[in-house]
Amino acid sequence: MKLFLVILLSFSSFLIASNIDEERKIRTEKHIKKVMEDEAKYAREQAFYTAENYDFNGSKVNEESLKVIEAPKVDDLDMDDVYD
Repeated sequence: MKLFLVILLSFSSFLIASNIDEERKIRTEKHIKKVMEDEAKYAREQAFYTAENYDFNGSKVNEESLKVIEAPKVDDLDMDDVYD
């Protein structure tokens, strides 16, 4: 019974990890496709745009990608030791 639970837990963790990688690839491909379409439009029109014409919402942080990022470890830095 314990072996079954261990195998089940390990298998489910592998599935979860693979889904995260796939979601990341899909988000990246969608973003690249949108940026390439915008660049093709700008190259076709060959015009200088003002701030009203740009879509600044595309440069906002994607909330879905923040779930995957791990918080960095912060070492305690004692500035007194630096100047000794």
